[in-house]
Amino acid sequence: MKKLAVFASGNGSNFQAIFDSIKLGEIQAEISVVICDKTNAGVIERAKSVNIPVVCFVPKEYTTKADFEKEVLTVLQNHKIDYVILAGYMRLIGETLLGAYENRIVNIHPSLLPAFPGKDAVGQAFQAGVKVTGVTVHFVDAGMDTGPIIAQKAIEIEAGDTIEAIADKIHKVEHMLYPKVIKKLVSK
Repeated sequence: MKKLAVFASGNGSNFQAIFDSIKLGEIQAEISVVICDKTNAGVIERAKSVNIPVVCFVPKEYTTKADFEKEVLTVLQNHKIDYVILAGYMRLIGETLLGAYENRIVNIHPSLLPAFPGKDAVGQAFQAGVKVTGVTVHFVDAGMDTGPIIAQKAIEIEAGDTIEAIADKIHKVEHMLYPKVIKKLVSK
């Protein structure tokens, strides 16, 4: 069975969707550890409530990004992680982790990449007045949301949709699409 590490910085709704799919037997894998860079993130309680270990790192406490990632890599190696799943993790992955997990780090992004990469993709789409946005799952490379695309799903933006309404639509698609993609990855 494949072992996953979920990296998250926030509420953990994608973590929950993945965990629920595993529990239902839809994904043949286990989440072995959650890596978090925010000591007050909601994902911490979600993971602890289902007995998944959480390791929090405060990146500012490290001299370099490489030093930070070496410690993270040690945790991943200790847990014998096969795939790193980014689920609302708000940091760029550096050379140390990219080298160790080439083509095994996956991210979900709330836009149809290459449109609206980086932070606040929902706000960017709203400000641009686009009629369609969506969700992208992609492999992580050294760029910001530039890795090879694995799957995408479009979402229509209707007249009168607020940023909150768009974000809600995106979350619903993320919670459906990400588990499907992970299921395919771990079954290879």
